[in-house]
Amino acid sequence: MDLAGRCLIAILFAGGAVQKWIDPGPVLALLAQAGLPAWMIWPAAVFNALAAIGLVAGIALRPLALALAAYCAATSYFHLIQADPWQTTIFVKNWAIAGGLLILAASRKDA
Repeated sequence: MDLAGRCLIAILFAGGAVQKWIDPGPVLALLAQAGLPAWMIWPAAVFNALAAIGLVAGIALRPLALALAAYCAATSYFHLIQADPWQTTIFVKNWAIAGGLLILAASRKDA
Protein backbone atom coordinates (compact mmCIF):
# COMPACT_ATOMS: atom_id res chain seq x y z
CA MET A 1 0.00 0.00 0.00
CA ASP A 2 2.91 2.33 0.66
CA LEU A 3 4.08 2.15 -2.95
CA ALA A 4 0.55 2.65 -4.28
CA GLY A 5 0.11 5.76 -2.15
CA ARG A 6 3.49 7.13 -3.21
CA CYS A 7 2.64 6.50 -6.87
CA LEU A 8 -0.64 8.37 -6.53
CA ILE A 9 1.14 11.36 -5.00
CA ALA A 10 3.86 11.09 -7.66
CA ILE A 11 1.25 11.39 -10.42
CA LEU A 12 0.40 14.84 -9.13
CA PHE A 13 4.01 16.03 -9.28
CA ALA A 14 4.65 14.36 -12.64
CA GLY A 15 1.55 16.07 -14.00
CA GLY A 16 2.76 19.39 -12.61
CA ALA A 17 6.09 18.96 -14.39
CA VAL A 18 4.44 18.07 -17.69
CA GLN A 19 2.00 20.97 -17.40
CA LYS A 20 4.81 23.43 -16.74
CA TRP A 21 6.74 22.22 -19.81
CA ILE A 22 3.79 21.93 -22.21
CA ASP A 23 1.66 24.91 -21.17
CA PRO A 24 3.68 27.23 -18.95
CA GLY A 25 1.29 30.16 -19.40
CA PRO A 26 -0.86 29.70 -16.29
CA VAL A 27 2.16 29.24 -14.00
CA LEU A 28 3.96 32.17 -15.62
CA ALA A 29 0.89 34.32 -14.93
CA LEU A 30 0.91 33.31 -11.25
CA LEU A 31 4.62 34.07 -11.00
CA ALA A 32 4.12 37.47 -12.64
CA GLN A 33 1.20 38.24 -10.33
CA ALA A 34 3.49 37.51 -7.36
CA GLY A 35 6.24 39.70 -8.85
CA LEU A 36 8.59 36.74 -9.34
CA PRO A 37 10.79 36.13 -12.39
CA ALA A 38 9.54 33.83 -15.13
CA TRP A 39 12.68 31.67 -15.08
CA MET A 40 11.54 30.19 -11.73
CA ILE A 41 9.15 27.92 -13.60
CA TRP A 42 12.00 25.75 -14.94
CA PRO A 43 13.59 24.76 -11.61
CA ALA A 44 10.08 24.08 -10.33
CA ALA A 45 9.35 21.83 -13.32
CA VAL A 46 12.60 19.91 -12.79
CA PHE A 47 11.89 19.61 -9.04
CA ASN A 48 8.39 18.29 -9.77
CA ALA A 49 9.77 15.67 -12.18
CA LEU A 50 12.57 14.54 -9.86
CA ALA A 51 10.17 14.44 -6.93
CA ALA A 52 7.81 12.15 -8.83
CA ILE A 53 10.68 9.82 -9.70
CA GLY A 54 11.94 9.86 -6.11
CA LEU A 55 8.53 9.04 -4.69
CA VAL A 56 8.06 6.07 -7.00
CA ALA A 57 11.63 4.81 -6.57
CA GLY A 58 11.57 5.29 -2.82
CA ILE A 59 14.72 7.41 -2.79
CA ALA A 60 15.35 9.30 0.50
CA LEU A 61 11.65 9.36 1.21
CA ARG A 62 11.74 11.18 4.53
CA PRO A 63 13.69 14.23 3.34
CA LEU A 64 11.88 14.17 0.00
CA ALA A 65 8.47 14.13 1.68
CA LEU A 66 9.51 16.99 3.98
CA ALA A 67 10.79 19.02 1.02
CA LEU A 68 7.60 18.36 -0.93
CA ALA A 69 5.42 19.31 2.05
CA ALA A 70 7.29 22.62 2.28
CA TYR A 71 6.98 23.08 -1.50
CA CYS A 72 3.21 22.48 -1.37
CA ALA A 73 2.80 24.90 1.53
CA ALA A 74 4.89 27.59 -0.15
CA THR A 75 3.30 27.28 -3.57
CA SER A 76 -0.21 27.25 -2.11
CA TYR A 77 0.02 31.01 -1.68
CA PHE A 78 0.11 31.49 -5.44
CA HIS A 79 -3.44 30.11 -5.40
CA LEU A 80 -4.81 32.23 -2.57
CA ILE A 81 -7.13 34.14 -4.86
CA GLN A 82 -10.38 34.30 -2.93
CA ALA A 83 -12.34 35.74 -5.85
CA ASP A 84 -11.60 32.56 -7.83
CA PRO A 85 -13.17 29.43 -6.27
CA TRP A 86 -11.01 27.16 -8.45
CA GLN A 87 -7.79 28.74 -7.17
CA THR A 88 -9.08 28.59 -3.59
CA THR A 89 -9.68 24.86 -4.03
CA ILE A 90 -6.11 24.41 -5.27
CA PHE A 91 -4.88 26.39 -2.23
CA VAL A 92 -6.68 23.98 0.14
CA LYS A 93 -5.60 20.95 -1.90
CA ASN A 94 -1.95 21.96 -1.57
CA TRP A 95 -2.28 22.05 2.22
CA ALA A 96 -4.00 18.64 2.21
CA ILE A 97 -1.18 17.17 0.11
CA ALA A 98 1.37 18.74 2.47
CA GLY A 99 -0.39 16.98 5.34
CA GLY A 100 -0.22 13.64 3.56
CA LEU A 101 3.46 14.18 2.83
CA LEU A 102 4.12 14.96 6.50
CA ILE A 103 2.46 11.66 7.40
CA LEU A 104 4.69 9.91 4.84
CA ALA A 105 7.76 11.61 6.34
CA ALA A 106 6.74 10.62 9.86
CA SER A 107 6.28 6.99 8.86
CA ARG A 108 9.79 6.71 7.43
CA LYS A 109 12.84 5.74 9.40
CA ASP A 110 15.31 6.55 6.60
CA ALA A 111 17.21 9.81 6.82
